[in-house]
Amino acid sequence: MQTTVSLWPLIGVAVIIVGFLLRFNPMLIVAVAAIITGLAAHFPPEKILAEIGTGFIKTRNIPLIILLPLAVIGLLERHGLRERAQTWISGIKAATAGRLLIVYLLVRELTAAVGLTGLGGHPQMVRPLIAPMAEGATETRFGKISDAVRFKLRAFSAATDNVGLFFGEDIFVAFGAIVLMTTFLKEAGIIVEPIHVAVWGIPTAICAFLIHGFRLYLLDRKLDRELRGNANAGNTAAPAQRAQPAAGDKA
Repeated sequence: MQTTVSLWPLIGVAVIIVGFLLRFNPMLIVAVAAIITGLAAHFPPEKILAEIGTGFIKTRNIPLIILLPLAVIGLLERHGLRERAQTWISGIKAATAGRLLIVYLLVRELTAAVGLTGLGGHPQMVRPLIAPMAEGATETRFGKISDAVRFKLRAFSAATDNVGLFFGEDIFVAFGAIVLMTTFLKEAGIIVEPIHVAVWGIPTAICAFLIHGFRLYLLDRKLDRELRGNANAGNTAAPAQRAQPAAGDKA
């Protein structure tokens, strides 16, 4: 005998999507989505509040885990970590932003593949080290860069970390998503070993490395074409300006 499954609780997903599209406060969006989902599932108000309270108790240590590394990174930045990273990379003449990010992509994927996901990340690695090094390598080759180029380098640095982590951790056999997939398949009557799922994540990770690595290669070529062209245009315009006689110099 089949029972009808109500899809109304999924309205909470729509609330989250609309809330983020409208750029509302994330905490408010999640709280409202939880309440709406509970009401759609015909939960009594006291049960909804109890579930929210239980979730808060289970995750109350997370803000402490997040804030402590941020305080350490902030202290290191105040004492010149970003400047030191830029100075160090500027001494490597062959370094470019694309080559640097390709190396970081490889390291990020390999470390995530063995479960060391905490070795990278936006606050502890990209902001204080990787992005300043990419900016420093670009300034060493082309001189002062504009804010548009600087923001593009920061975006590529963050994207490189995301790609390396997302596809690298799928190879780690104890990754939560792998456990979730094998459990879901087992409930559906399909027995799959976690090691098999992890092994089949390797081709995907290799493809992700090749595709994003090619994008970083194109980034180097684009920067070289744009910034070197701007520098040459500025150098040719300067002598022309010096050669023009002033209005009072005419006899």
